[in-house]
Amino acid sequence: MTTRLDGNAIAGELFDVFGQEMTTAMGTCASCGSMRPLGELAVYLQAPGVVARCSSCEALMAVIVEIRGIRCVDLQGIAALEHG
Repeated sequence: MTTRLDGNAIAGELFDVFGQEMTTAMGTCASCGSMRPLGELAVYLQAPGVVARCSSCEALMAVIVEIRGIRCVDLQGIAALEHG
């Protein structure tokens, strides 16, 4: 059984990637257009890495994995990102 968490569970990962607090940043889903704080993403940690999905439509928004010591980030599911 996979446990669904919210985006606050990856606050540290987001900080490592962006260099600042990002759970309050607004992300727009490339699939449905929903705009919500990254802290509201549906996050799954049991995958090979971190999987973050839109909390409205469940579309894949972000994947963060580490491969041979290199952090790889896929943000194709985020159409826009605004940090106030």
